[in-house]
Amino acid sequence: MGGLPGFDEAAFVQVHTSGERVTSLRINPAKLQDPALQEKVLQSLSPAPLSPVPWSQYGFYLLQRPSFTFDPFFHGGAYYVQEASSMFVEFAMRQTSNLEQPLKVLDLCAAPGGKSTLLQAIISPDSLLVSNEVIRARAGLLADNISRWGAANVVVTNNDPRDMARLPGFFDVMVVDAPCSGSGLFRRDPEAVVEWSPENVTLCNQRQQRILADAWPALKENGILIYSTCSYSREEDEAILDWLSAELDADNIPLAIPASWNIITTVSDKRNCEGYRFYPDKVKGEGFFIACFRKRSGDTWQARKQKDSLPALAKKDREKLHPWISHVDQLFCMEHQGEVLLLPEAITPSVAILQQQLYLRKAGVKAGQLAAKELVPDHQLAMSRLLTPQVQKVALTKDQALQYLRKEDPALQLSAKGWALMEYEKMPLGWAKILPNRINNYYPKELRILKEI
Repeated sequence: MGGLPGFDEAAFVQVHTSGERVTSLRINPAKLQDPALQEKVLQSLSPAPLSPVPWSQYGFYLLQRPSFTFDPFFHGGAYYVQEASSMFVEFAMRQTSNLEQPLKVLDLCAAPGGKSTLLQAIISPDSLLVSNEVIRARAGLLADNISRWGAANVVVTNNDPRDMARLPGFFDVMVVDAPCSGSGLFRRDPEAVVEWSPENVTLCNQRQQRILADAWPALKENGILIYSTCSYSREEDEAILDWLSAELDADNIPLAIPASWNIITTVSDKRNCEGYRFYPDKVKGEGFFIACFRKRSGDTWQARKQKDSLPALAKKDREKLHPWISHVDQLFCMEHQGEVLLLPEAITPSVAILQQQLYLRKAGVKAGQLAAKELVPDHQLAMSRLLTPQVQKVALTKDQALQYLRKEDPALQLSAKGWALMEYEKMPLGWAKILPNRINNYYPKELRILKEI
């Protein structure tokens, strides 16, 4: 690291040996629209006022790390625990893109979902976010985190970056948080130290070039690329900027960053591209690198002569959704493999195109299964913002909520019957069916809490 811009060895070593840990999170603005509820959530995490992450509208630092596993607000999607430096993607998006316009955004290396949930929170409701992860198991985790976040305008795909070339000029913005050697995480993750090697840095540099080159055709002319790593290595940072500028004909976009944030501006050796380095001795966060580019020339998406619509749900089946969903007439409803999916009308043509070209792990919100007379609701519907206020609800204490989240019987005495939304402090957690002598807990088995306090 000697000779890297802004590197102060003594301060760097001191912060890594101090034992200091930084914990940060972003609130979910769609689920915490009520200021009183937002305050209740934040106070439950820390009795003292939380300091904001300066480059994120929704980011906060915690004084200490609580046990998120035993916080019902966490399971309800009220917030996402994310490393503070990586929240800078929000600032980069705000400086390079018009977020009031409908955008098609690709988060290419998206698992576990930190940047995807961040992007979804700042784009417009009629924008489309495609969150992609090439590793199948990690794509499942990504889909779960997107479901918990509760947004309907997100599609989760499980594809290799080269598959994106089937969509020339389709995306307005491409975010590539590239796989890297991980030196920026040395303080937080001791395993990253063990796995690091100069050979791995070289391998990562080659992998980063392949990922960018493979997916590059999918970005439209004048589209925005946001590239980031959690590595300090020049080969994975400034050298990639030079390669992007020279090989992919990309124009670097400098950002206007307040000097008080102590983020180090760096310039690449060959083509003078600006990037930004985050050191844990200078910022309250982990090691991070980011840079922005505009694609100078390329395709503009033109739909082929093929079906660009999805099969709509039959009218008689749509009527079964009315007791559950607000403004169902403003949503596109379709049936897929026995499940009803809900999508914002604005993104439906784009989802039809994606379905033809990519493997879709999740699209929109799964409402549930259609039975003969009713909808059997899915957990995704409970997590969404689409439910009608008239849905039957049951308020749980914290102990009862944790019992429910363990998929146990909270032992409630209720006179109500039928499907009910289980809530903690007005935060939906999932479904239960109230029967005359018991409660059937429909919380997903794979999400249940396994630990004991």
